Amino acid sequence: MKRDKEEKTMKRTAECTRKTKETDITVKLTLDGTGQNDISTGIGFFDHMLDGFARHGLFDLTVKVKGDLRVDCHHTVEDTGIVLGQVIARAVGDKAGIKRYGHFILPMDETLVLCAADLSGRPYLSCDASFPTERIGEMDTEMIREFFYAVSYSAMMNLHLKILNGGNSHHMAEAMFKSFGKALDMATMEEPRIKEAWTTKGSL
Repeated sequence: MKRDKEEKTMKRTAECTRKTKETDITVKLTLDGTGQNDISTGIGFFDHMLDGFARHGLFDLTVKVKGDLRVDCHHTVEDTGIVLGQVIARAVGDKAGIKRYGHFILPMDETLVLCAADLSGRPYLSCDASFPTERIGEMDTEMIREFFYAVSYSAMMNLHLKILNGGNSHHMAEAMFKSFGKALDMATMEEPRIKEAWTTKGSL
């Protein structure tokens, strides 16, 4: 029994490195974690958002990024999304025996955010979020959509994010990242009643 648990934990951990002329990124993710994380992207607010994602999804997450921040935050944020999506896809593997769908509505003061995820193998992003400010700290708010787009397509995930009630930009962004963590945690949970991938197609 212990050996089976160890083997499963290994299957649900993934690490990926991506290096280009613009960024050098390493991400390690353990789905069955406790929310422990070590994050350094060079963008303080982005670190804060990834911390919220990991803690509320109970994922152990390491993110190390060196990006061309002398240009702007675009490549750093987008490329981190690409690599995070890749490690999510690797960690869930063939998706056998998981719930596949996850959803969460998360309040943060005046803000209310809905996130729904389907680990379908078919990438799609619907992001309904309009921020009242152009920047939060050193991060452009328009990059929040770009991050989730990159994650959804690299992870081959159907992802919907919707601001049901807005307000403060910081609250809105934080609620989006935390609700994504909660929804992804639900989607990757075990479904003990099935052993295969949960689909009529036979595989995802």
